[in-house]
Amino acid sequence: MVWQRHWLVYTKLYKTSFALNFIEPALYLMAMGFGLGAFVQNIHGQSYIQFIAPGIVASSSVFAAVYECTYGTYIRMTFQKTFDAILATPVNLDDLVAGELMWGATKSVIFGITITIVIALFGLVDSWRIVLAIPFIFLGGLIFAELSVLFCAIVPGIDSFSYFYTLFMTPLFLFSGIFFPLDAMPRMVSNLAFFSPLYHLVSICRSFSAGDISTVIGSMVWLVVVVALLAPFPFRLMKKKIVV
Repeated sequence: MVWQRHWLVYTKLYKTSFALNFIEPALYLMAMGFGLGAFVQNIHGQSYIQFIAPGIVASSSVFAAVYECTYGTYIRMTFQKTFDAILATPVNLDDLVAGELMWGATKSVIFGITITIVIALFGLVDSWRIVLAIPFIFLGGLIFAELSVLFCAIVPGIDSFSYFYTLFMTPLFLFSGIFFPLDAMPRMVSNLAFFSPLYHLVSICRSFSAGDISTVIGSMVWLVVVVALLAPFPFRLMKKKIVV
């Protein structure tokens, strides 16, 4: 029911929301792929733009969930009083939080599929197996939706999301193997990157785009495990936030 409410709202407002979220990854692809890529040698047998394209798919899908479940969730909860209205119906708090998480993951899939179509039209996908990455885009979106709702439950105000983006999301974006292989970085960086959900999602998208799925089975399992480990915390912390 909560998911359906968000979907109905999205279908009415998707043009402005979609455009803003689509332009940024498209600019990264153009600027980094065609601009910087003209000065970068092939990486692992691929042109630079072909190397970064699957990473842009992964990062765009993840940020769609993060934007939705940080600012979107906080505004619905605090300013629009949407949560109060929903909780006045038979929907309970657990259903509400689950709806927020599922909607965040759904936004990841919407943007992941869209950017995948774009890079495919540019001829940057080598295999049809890229479509098999969609369930893992959903899992990656769910992980970041969980992290975002969790943070949303503990921030004192909307301005505090700048810490989440600057100190957490930006390092993940820069050091998850999107723009360069991490084997060129100090070993400590590559070891820390292993714990990044975005790193594993990038690896999955890149491998599926190339048609090779055998090398990322560990990353697939890792995403499933992290979804399960994080699952209880958004529910517990939101209960503390809302139930006084």
